[in-house]
Amino acid sequence: MIALEQQTDSRPRLIWLSVVLALLVAEAYTLIGLNILGVGDLPSAERPAAVVYAAAGCYLLGGLLILLRRRWLWVAGLLINTLVMWIFFRAYAARPAVLFSSGGLITKAAQIMLELSLIALIIADRRSARRA
Repeated sequence: MIALEQQTDSRPRLIWLSVVLALLVAEAYTLIGLNILGVGDLPSAERPAAVVYAAAGCYLLGGLLILLRRRWLWVAGLLINTLVMWIFFRAYAARPAVLFSSGGLITKAAQIMLELSLIALIIADRRSARRA
């Protein structure tokens, strides 16, 4: 007998993982805006609520856009998320109290996991397109 190799499509799981991570980041930014999640020694003048809530809204929208299953949206989200993290690390590189605050660690850990899930999703989608 010839053994058939069963190939499973990992994209649905990766899509939902990415959505959940984007919503987690949105929730973390919302908690920062509500002063529930700390951000180190940042005075309130340096963390305007509008910016924090705009970030939360963008991650919420981005998480929902993942569900559209468009690779170009996943790539755009990957690049934008990378830019957000790069700006954060550049802005607060000399302020470990902000970098290692609960808000900084939670948002960046979730954003890094989101990056990895989007990369895996893009690769899985590309492989699936080649097989078809």
